[in-house]
Amino acid sequence: MTSPLLWYLNRGSGVALVAVFTLTVVLGVLATGRGVRPWWPRFVTQGLHRGLSAVSVLLLLLHALVAVVDEYVDIKWWQAFVPVGSDYEPLWLGLGTLALDLTLVVVATSLARSRLPHRAWFVVHLTTYAAWVLGVVHGLGIGTDAGAHWSVVVTAVCVGLVAVAVVSRLVAVLVGRRRERGHERIERACTADRVLLGRGSR
Repeated sequence: MTSPLLWYLNRGSGVALVAVFTLTVVLGVLATGRGVRPWWPRFVTQGLHRGLSAVSVLLLLLHALVAVVDEYVDIKWWQAFVPVGSDYEPLWLGLGTLALDLTLVVVATSLARSRLPHRAWFVVHLTTYAAWVLGVVHGLGIGTDAGAHWSVVVTAVCVGLVAVAVVSRLVAVLVGRRRERGHERIERACTADRVLLGRGSR
């Protein structure tokens, strides 16, 4: 089965997916911060992150389903999950398939989060970044509109948002660790002074 509607739905869902997935990643980065603002509580960021995550997964499944159903391009159903064996754009399609597989693993571990060690869940959750990168590269390589001006702008904005969020989070972590080391040094110095004063008073 093929029709212009399926073709446009495939293209549209791909663009929407990149945008929503980007917002999901950005909110995920912000949700890991320890800082809380009175006007924007952390639970709001986490709630938006979870909500957009669900929308991203639905868009991803819709995108893969339409690509398989639309017979304009011969993509078998199993090629949506296995990153090798495709005759059509094997590299770019394989990258998209890997993004889908990683996302499904993240979803599965998130659903079973209460039964997993936090570190194991966290390490798997970090593969979301890899899934996002693979999805963006997939779109650049196989997207019909990848070279269009508006598409380049959308991709550049998405990449910029994620880059700024990640760099900001890394800077916040480094500053936080430096402050903790400073507090520890001050505490040790105060403890040493108290010991000396105690000895001097004897």
